[in-house]
Amino acid sequence: MKGIIGKKIGMTQTFSEKGDVQPVTLVEAGPCVITQIKTETNDGYNAVQIGFETLKRANKPISGHLQRTGNYKYLREIRVETLDELQVGQLLNVEMFDVGERIRVTANSKGRGFAGGMKRHGFHGGPKTHGQSDRWRAPGSIGAGSTPGRVFKGKRMAGHFGDEAITTRGLEVVFVDLEKNLLAIKGAVPGASNGLVLIAGEGYFPIIQSTPTNEVEEVVEEVTPTNEVEEVVEEVTPTNEVEEVVEEVTPTNEVEEER
Repeated sequence: MKGIIGKKIGMTQTFSEKGDVQPVTLVEAGPCVITQIKTETNDGYNAVQIGFETLKRANKPISGHLQRTGNYKYLREIRVETLDELQVGQLLNVEMFDVGERIRVTANSKGRGFAGGMKRHGFHGGPKTHGQSDRWRAPGSIGAGSTPGRVFKGKRMAGHFGDEAITTRGLEVVFVDLEKNLLAIKGAVPGASNGLVLIAGEGYFPIIQSTPTNEVEEVVEEVTPTNEVEEVVEEVTPTNEVEEVVEEVTPTNEVEEER
């Protein structure tokens, strides 16, 4: 399995090859970086932890855990079958998905606060006649009498509604924009705009780039100027010889003074 983290932008519409209008959801997916690799020998299962959105400030536990890749705001774990050629620091982007591919999207639904039974569970409400003018949206009876003498667990009642993890399967990728890191997904995606989403599909992670190598190159570039300084020092050292020559020449003045 492969996957990437992104943010939901919103919905729009596109036209198919036949000219039909199709609603799509735009998602800014990635780029993400592999921050940890879990193996079956060490952790009991194979998985990849990926990071999304760089974090300027982090506490010591997070900065210590992500010292090889840098700090990231969001971390998610995706289980994989094999770990061939996967490395910490590898870059992931929308290139792993193809047009027409079927994917699944996981996100938290919109939070609606404390909601009643009609909104939360779809209850039809009470009768609007026979003196029930103030009981239209009431839940009604919640149990029997003295037997069993209690309310069964799991009874559908009013309460907190929304803000739950929802996975929508079988969504189709309409187009992929690698330059802007955009995915257009046919249909609706759970969650509000600017909400975090996890996009997963069948297949394997592609080998794109390894970020730690860039860090090594930068270090080499930073070290190279020191060689120039050493060369300058070597060029400057001959000036001491000139001073020595001056010192050798100075005794001639003493001879002139004796004359």
